[in-house]
Amino acid sequence: MSIGNSPEDDRASDDRLDRPDRVADESPADETQAADRQADARLPIGRVLRQARIDAGLTVDEISTSTRVRIPIVHAIEQDDFSRCGGDVYARGHIRTLARAVGVDPAPLLAQYDEGHGGRPPAPTPAAPLFEAERIRSEPRRPNWTAAMVAAIVAVIGFVGFTAFSGGDDSDSSKSVAEGSTPANTKPAEKPKPTKPADPKPDPSDSAIAGVPRDKVTVKVVAPDGRSWISAKDHSGRTLFDGVLEQGQDKTFQDKQKIDLVLGDAGAIELYVNGKQVDNEFEPGQVERLTYTKGDPQAG
Repeated sequence: MSIGNSPEDDRASDDRLDRPDRVADESPADETQAADRQADARLPIGRVLRQARIDAGLTVDEISTSTRVRIPIVHAIEQDDFSRCGGDVYARGHIRTLARAVGVDPAPLLAQYDEGHGGRPPAPTPAAPLFEAERIRSEPRRPNWTAAMVAAIVAVIGFVGFTAFSGGDDSDSSKSVAEGSTPANTKPAEKPKPTKPADPKPDPSDSAIAGVPRDKVTVKVVAPDGRSWISAKDHSGRTLFDGVLEQGQDKTFQDKQKIDLVLGDAGAIELYVNGKQVDNEFEPGQVERLTYTKGDPQAG
């Protein structure tokens, strides 16, 4: 007597054989749909920053004071309007600054911004196309001391030779006068003036040192190769300057205690503090906050 499988057992066996194929076919699609749902669930950058600020109990004025980002720009970023930032470089810098101020990791927000604005961090805007009309600054010419010395030596030798040659004529004239003849009116020979070396032209960096008072802190900001937004305040918080420094321009600030600086594009800036140039390794597009006192230069 043979024992066979029932129809129910056959159907269960078929389901077990078919199920792995269906699971293998449907798994990639399910993962793609889950990733799409996760991307759709991400909140806009501005809403994330605004909610984090509210959760931290901070107002827009307080955020603007602590980060030096102007109030209209903070409002615009919280509404996902990045047109007032002045470009992708400044927009990324503001997002990073505001995120840190409200306790949010800026990396995901920057990645989200890059996805919506080209998929990668923007390269710094080259300065040449924007400022083609700017005058090309020539390097200061330094005096050629060797040529000046050679010219002086040649002048001295020529003067000595001329004096020796004219001495014989003077003896003949004296002899004629002794014999009673009237000497002709002659003018004394003019001595050649020695050539003076040209005065050296001042080095542009010397202007940052000359006239620096010792009882104050003096900060000079120069934009030699590009433009940058800068903000400067004195020790009492009073704004000394808030705007864009164009290529080739410079600003000098003084205070009896300290100068607070915010550089929108620190890589385009050269600093002179109390008459000395400050060495830095700022990257293009990097936002920096610095403070200098009478004891500097040193990084603030």
